[in-house]
Amino acid sequence: MRYAIQWVRSFVFFVQMYVVLLIVGVGFLPWALIDRRGGYACVHFYCGWVRWTASWMVGLKTEVRGTPPQNEVIVAGKHQSFLDVLMISSVIPRPKFIMKDSLRWTPVLGWYGAILACVPVKRGRRAEAIRKMMEDLEKGNSVRGQLCIYPQGTRVAPGDYVPYKVGAAVLYRETGQSCVPVAANVGVFWPKYGIFRKPGLAVVDFLDPIEPGLNKDEFLETLENVIETRSNELMREAGFNVHADYKIKG
Repeated sequence: MRYAIQWVRSFVFFVQMYVVLLIVGVGFLPWALIDRRGGYACVHFYCGWVRWTASWMVGLKTEVRGTPPQNEVIVAGKHQSFLDVLMISSVIPRPKFIMKDSLRWTPVLGWYGAILACVPVKRGRRAEAIRKMMEDLEKGNSVRGQLCIYPQGTRVAPGDYVPYKVGAAVLYRETGQSCVPVAANVGVFWPKYGIFRKPGLAVVDFLDPIEPGLNKDEFLETLENVIETRSNELMREAGFNVHADYKIKG
């Protein structure tokens, strides 16, 4: 019975989340089209709304730890579900994401992806998208902000291992910017697929920046170690049994 009640609560939360996404997205659109600050305001309002409604509709509290960056940096995060996107976006001032190309054509998400200068990436053509972005940077056409990338390239369920891809290292080298790793345990409560949401405390943790100067292999090894080690700690804190043989380099 308890599971059934929680599933109904999750379903109501799921429906209202997407209804409000449409209402808020359309409502902020005139401002966002005139001034990109309207786009950021929309993102921050909506992400805050979802975090607030999750807390009382399904009992899922959210907590951001560490220091969200305010300057122009790369943000490389653990990606377990849509919730980590929402939580990161709620606390950094000018978020823009490396995102799936297919999202360009979705209502609201696609609109605001374009307004905020997110970088669409086709499957298997990440290097091409990054090269285009670097050309825009050199020409002064790039929108300033916090560039968010998920270095594993996809949502990864708790306990699964997916190797880190080279894209984050390319951005780190070519931009010369610091990289802020972000750990998460959100997949324990909000899965990559499905409607059911578990009550509990979902956490994203902004970790110490990786300063410029490492080579590609050193950077990727450092990034993977710090994100996976801290994410495992957060998942254990949430009651998830991370296997002892879970792969971490080093």
